Amino acid sequence: MSATFRSHWGLDPEVTFLNHGSFGACPTEVLRHQADLRARMESEPVRFLHREIEPLLDAARHALGAFLDADGDDLGFVTNATTGVNTVLRSLRFEPGDELLTTDHEYNASRNALDFAASRWGARVVVATLPWPVASKQELVDAVLARVTPRTRLLLIDHVSSQTALIMPVPELVRALRERGVETLVDGAHAPGMLPLSLRSLGAGYYTGNCHKWLCAPKGAAFLHVRRDLQPGIKPLAISHGLNATRTDRSQFRLDFDWTGTHDPSAFLCVPEAVRVMGGMLPGGWPAVMASNHAKALAARAMLCERLGVAPHCPDELVGSMATVALPPGTEALNPLGLDPLHVQLFERYRIEVPVVPWPRAPQRHIRVSAQLYNTMADYQRLAEALEALLR
Repeated sequence: MSATFRSHWGLDPEVTFLNHGSFGACPTEVLRHQADLRARMESEPVRFLHREIEPLLDAARHALGAFLDADGDDLGFVTNATTGVNTVLRSLRFEPGDELLTTDHEYNASRNALDFAASRWGARVVVATLPWPVASKQELVDAVLARVTPRTRLLLIDHVSSQTALIMPVPELVRALRERGVETLVDGAHAPGMLPLSLRSLGAGYYTGNCHKWLCAPKGAAFLHVRRDLQPGIKPLAISHGLNATRTDRSQFRLDFDWTGTHDPSAFLCVPEAVRVMGGMLPGGWPAVMASNHAKALAARAMLCERLGVAPHCPDELVGSMATVALPPGTEALNPLGLDPLHVQLFERYRIEVPVVPWPRAPQRHIRVSAQLYNTMADYQRLAEALEALLR
């Protein structure tokens, strides 16, 4: 890890951490801010959670809205993107025979939520098979649009796929589907802090994203953005006091989402601090952070492909701050936790934390590397050496 940036994180110095993409890693300065908020809350819980929380949440939402180029009043805080996906799918109604479209790269948890929603209403999940390897963004657009029919009611798509680290052509698909009268639910778990976002110009009906991954807020901070014309149809998973509130100074969407029961809101309230801290780590601010991580991911992919004698699976423009590289097929079964034996060996023998992903299906597999400011090329070189030794 880079000594320059490593001091900003509390990561174990004995571990080569190449898996920022799974759960993120929060800078210690942001965690100190969270500790201060928790101490303030526990010093007088009623004052904090009853009298002070509303303006604090408003400020946090509007700061996040500025970062996402969105109106803060169109954002609701949720604990993770999976909750955001479920919130939308549990709110919507479908008819028997309606088609809910997704891709074969969709994150498993979100795909399960889609299957559950379809089974409730007698709808059908339609899966677009994406080319892999992929030669261009247009190939992805064409593969999805080829499965759209007059019965298509919704597209669920990752903005950046978890298994393959592929940036999906979300703006092109949102636009094309809206022209056909179909809304899009974007699972943007990885996108905030990895990709420049303008939810205002994107125009997706529903967009959910994590703040704990590339934005580096504490665990439990995520958001759901609902386009204003669709907000009356969306309710949080936990219905609380807002449902029958008589206030007229706030939208029903705000009343529903801002208070869903007693919980620790400190992760939400730390989002502005995470935006500030991460944006201050390089002179060019957040654009420089994203560009640095993107360049590092491409360099790591190129080096690993050369060392392993494989070709990259997609053009550079479809890579963000993560990249996947093909590995030889596995010969052993996954362990009870679903981990490839190679994943376990890399950690236990070399202290390298990096996921080995069965893809497209076992025994085929890929390794997925993340690039954050604290990583250096020496980290990826160490991974390459370990892989060469283990794959002999």
